[in-house]
Amino acid sequence: MTKDGRSIRKKWTLAGLMVFVGLILVFGYRYVLNSDTSEMQALTYQTEKIIRGDLETVVSSTGAIAAVGTVEIGTQVSGTIHKVFVDYNDKVKKGQVLAVLDLALFESTVNEAQAGVMESEARLKQAELECVRNKPLVVSGNLSAQEWLSLETDKSLAEAGLLSARASLKKAKTNLENARIRSPIDGTVITRDIDEGQTVAASYSTPTLFVIAEDLSRVEIEANVDESDIGQVRVNQDVRFTVQAYPDETFKGKVSQIRMKPTTLSNVVTYTVVVDAGNDQGYLLPGMTATVDFIVAKASKALLVPAGALRFKPMDLEKNKESGNMEAVVKKKGGNEHAPRIYTLNSSNEPVRLNVRTGISDGSLTVIEEDDTITEGMVVITGVKTEKAKAKTNLFSKLAPPRPGKGHSGPRGMR
Repeated sequence: MTKDGRSIRKKWTLAGLMVFVGLILVFGYRYVLNSDTSEMQALTYQTEKIIRGDLETVVSSTGAIAAVGTVEIGTQVSGTIHKVFVDYNDKVKKGQVLAVLDLALFESTVNEAQAGVMESEARLKQAELECVRNKPLVVSGNLSAQEWLSLETDKSLAEAGLLSARASLKKAKTNLENARIRSPIDGTVITRDIDEGQTVAASYSTPTLFVIAEDLSRVEIEANVDESDIGQVRVNQDVRFTVQAYPDETFKGKVSQIRMKPTTLSNVVTYTVVVDAGNDQGYLLPGMTATVDFIVAKASKALLVPAGALRFKPMDLEKNKESGNMEAVVKKKGGNEHAPRIYTLNSSNEPVRLNVRTGISDGSLTVIEEDDTITEGMVVITGVKTEKAKAKTNLFSKLAPPRPGKGHSGPRGMR
C-alpha cells in the first residue's frame, strides 16, 4: 500500500473514532439530564399533640335492673280463684284486696266450727251443774269419792273440748280471711300470675300469685364484676350506666353493696355488686340489661398524652437503621433512665427524650404532670414509619452506587 493510502486510512479511522466518542458524549449528556429514579426508604415520624382535657378510668360490667323492695305474694290456703281485682302496673295500698278465692267452703267451715263451740259450751255447762248438784252429797257422805272424781273429770273434759272448738273456730275464720289475698305493702303490681277460675294450692312450694314493687322511683342493678376487677370497686363509688332502650341516655348511681359470695361459671369467677340508682322519669324497668361503668379514678383539665408516646423507644429507630435508614440523633433530657419518658422534636427536628410523671390512663390517653418543659400542644413521637421516596440517580451513581449510610443525607435532622 502506498504512503498516501495509509495516510487516508488513518484519517478515516481517526474521524470514525471521533464520531463514536461524540455519540457517547451526546447520549451520556442526555442520560444525565433525563436520569431515571430509584426508590429509597425515607424515615418519618408519627406524631401527635399533647392535649388538655378530662379523663377517667373505669371498670366495665353488665347487670340486670331490679325494683327496690319487691314482695312476692302467695296464698296460705288452697282453693279456686273467684275474683281478681288488680292487673299489671296497678298502684295498690297496704291491706288492699288483690284477689278472692271461692268463699263457700271457708264459710261453711266457719259455721261448722261455731256449732262445735256451741256444743262444747253446752257440755261444759252440764258438767258444771252436775258438780254443783252433787257436791252436798259428797259432804254428807252419800256420794263416794270415786263418783265425785268422775264428775270432775267430765267437767275438765268439757272445758278442754270448748278450748279445742274455739281454736277450730279461730282457724276457720283465719282461713276465711286468708281467702281474701291482700297487699302487705304500698306499691305497684309488676307481676300477676293468676286468673279467675284458676286453682291454687298452699304447700311448701306455694306459687307466686303477685309481685309488688314498693318504690319504682328507685331501682337497683346487680352487676357481675370479674375477680380481676373487684379490687377496684368500693362502696359509695360513682357509677355510670346505659340501657339498650335509651342508648342516648346516661344514668348515674352509687355502689351500695359488694357481696362476698363468688359465682363461678366456665371457670370465670365473678362477684355481685349492687348499685342503687334513681328512676324519677320511670325509664328504667325491672329486667332491663344495663351496661355499667364503675368510675375508678378521674382527672379534670389535665395534660393528656397518647399512650403510644409512652411506648415509643429508640430501638424503633435502630430497627429502621438496620433496614437501610439513617441513624437518628436522640438527645436525652432527664436523669432517670427507667422513668416514664416521651420523645419530642427540637428545632432541628431531632428526637429529644423527656422524663415525665404519669397519672391515670384509659388505655388510649395517659395523664402527665405539667412542668416547664411539657406544655399543651407539644408534639410528641408516637412511632416511626418508612415511606418509599424517589431519588435522582445519574450515570455515574448508577455505575458506582454509594454504600449504605455513606454519600447521602437522609431526611431533615437525620445524618
